[in-house]
Amino acid sequence: MKKTIIVLMTLAAMTINTKAQSQITIVDQPALGVNNNYPGFRSPLNGGYLIKLPVGQVQPRGWLREYLVRQSKGLNGELGTVSAWLDKNNNQWLSNSGDHGWEEVPYWLRGYASLAYILDDEAMKNEAKTWFEAVLKNQKADGFLGPKNSSNGRPEVWAQMIMLWALQTYYEHSGDERVLTAMTKYLKWELTVPDEQFLEDYWENKRASDNEWTAIWLYNHTGDAELLPVIEKLHQNSCNWEMKGDLPNWHGVNVAQGFREPATYYVYSGNEDDLAAAYDNHNEIRRRYGQVPGGMYGADENARRGYADPRQGAETCALVEQMASDEIMMSITGDTQWADHCEDVALNTFTAALTPDMRALRYITSPNMAISDGKKHGPSIDNDLRGMLSMSPFSSRCCQHNHGMGWPYYSENLIMATADNGLATMLYAANQTTAKVADGKTVTIEETTNYPFDEAINLTIHTDDDVAFPLYLRIPAWAKDATVTINGEESSTKAEAGRYVCINRTWKNGDTVGLTLPMTLTSRRWTANNNSISFNYGPLTLSLKITERYNQRDSRDHEIVQDDSHWQEGVDASLWPAYEIFADSPWNYAIVTHEADNQYDCEYPAGFSITKREWPADNFPFTLESVPFTFTAKGKKVPTWGFDVSGMTDVLPSIFAPRDETTDDIELVPMGAARLRISAFPTEVSPLIPDCEE
Repeated sequence: MKKTIIVLMTLAAMTINTKAQSQITIVDQPALGVNNNYPGFRSPLNGGYLIKLPVGQVQPRGWLREYLVRQSKGLNGELGTVSAWLDKNNNQWLSNSGDHGWEEVPYWLRGYASLAYILDDEAMKNEAKTWFEAVLKNQKADGFLGPKNSSNGRPEVWAQMIMLWALQTYYEHSGDERVLTAMTKYLKWELTVPDEQFLEDYWENKRASDNEWTAIWLYNHTGDAELLPVIEKLHQNSCNWEMKGDLPNWHGVNVAQGFREPATYYVYSGNEDDLAAAYDNHNEIRRRYGQVPGGMYGADENARRGYADPRQGAETCALVEQMASDEIMMSITGDTQWADHCEDVALNTFTAALTPDMRALRYITSPNMAISDGKKHGPSIDNDLRGMLSMSPFSSRCCQHNHGMGWPYYSENLIMATADNGLATMLYAANQTTAKVADGKTVTIEETTNYPFDEAINLTIHTDDDVAFPLYLRIPAWAKDATVTINGEESSTKAEAGRYVCINRTWKNGDTVGLTLPMTLTSRRWTANNNSISFNYGPLTLSLKITERYNQRDSRDHEIVQDDSHWQEGVDASLWPAYEIFADSPWNYAIVTHEADNQYDCEYPAGFSITKREWPADNFPFTLESVPFTFTAKGKKVPTWGFDVSGMTDVLPSIFAPRDETTDDIELVPMGAARLRISAFPTEVSPLIPDCEE
């Protein structure tokens, strides 16, 4: 009898151990803890649920890698030989007496360096090192880095904030301790500046959060407690991003990077009201000017009262800054909302901001834009200059240099370390990630998928030794019926949209995890914009397919490009053309919809169907020619909807604007593949139907 009891106890213990190795839970955030392998948020800092892995440890594959390769051969990769602002001769960042390069060099360098290290491109790495060596060599005795600009006798430090981010990436790649020393000396210099002279210039005052994030990063790497007061000083001397029901500034790019300042300060303060203020800021800009698809808001330079129609767009600078802010908010909060939002902006708006070869971009991209020309469009566009909508290598000094961080930073955040020594899949794209988990053991996760054009995401674990660690799978808010399999066996624990599936087990070499995110049609009514409607298929917003006619122009022609365009001497401008894009098919359609029925849970387009195509041979799905699926629908033309007096796409027609009697077959495509697009549609009739997403 005693022997039987011992056997039963042993079997029970084995069952408990097996379950412990394969425990699956649904959680709102990864667990907090002290990561043994990567610099997480040191005490007394708060938050820090997720930790970005050092640059290069996440290696994107598939379409995302194709984007990076094109970027390396395109404007970002070649800009050092094209832009006058990056000319090494008498550059401010290469000498103490230069006269150009101010924000343009660090804007360009942070994306360029990240791209170089991810692609492991020796020539690009050497080029980046040239600039970093100069920055470190030319540090002033008092700790100041870079060009000593001043405004009314006060030091101006906006450009330094950007360079500090670039230096962080360089340190992650090189491990060069001089970086930590130089950054420490610089931040301690900031402490010596009298408050009445600190952050008094426009850009630095609105964007101090960038500097705060560097102070947090540096403290996490060094543990130097003397750095912590810098965070307080920056917060107290920047503009107030904790206003109730308002924002301190409505410049589109300032909002995209400034809205998170209270959350960044929360890491230091621990005050939940600070964290809540960042959420409030995000919601406030979208309540007033973001009642549109694509994740952004109308701020074609500045958000303005009365200009909230989906024809209003966002600067390319604002797109990449918003994505970077979302990635930081992911790290601080662990909230899946920020990953959802980052994907929304990246996959639906940022993909359309550049030409497919990534050699030209436009200043403004809108949810509804039936023309992309070089003319002035004021006051329909706040910035009444030429070249606001045309695709050009010289769209503007800021976007021309700043756009390059978008895809490299996105790639770096696909998989992140968790504070409890695990990993989390955050932004979905094919990749191979090598990282340390648990007590320092190295694992490689191979992720295969064509997401966002594929419902299936497959992970394979490669490890030399069995290792126990938690693996968190983000479930997007739109994925209502996601399923998870482990080694081919479906989990009985039901995944929940907007949360994580946490798989805590002892992983063996060759273990597999399958995540299926069924893509269904959803709709959203934008009641603040004439009750227009947009449709999503999974994470992809759908747009009317418009036949695009590209008109190639000389990018030196100031009839279609901005006046601050400056070439380096000897550049062959014919290799860098500009383009205007015109519609060669009707675009002024109201969409015919049906109410929810047994087939669709929400309002849906009449005649709706999906046509799937082969995956493109060039691995680049974001063009009208190569997009992997298209959709059919029914529409009626709205004859009075055309271009306004400035030549810009007019505002949405009202529900009373007459529609044609005849109904046409129309084609919809993923919004990110359409450089011309109508994404917020008027409808034939406008019943007040609740959002199916809600």
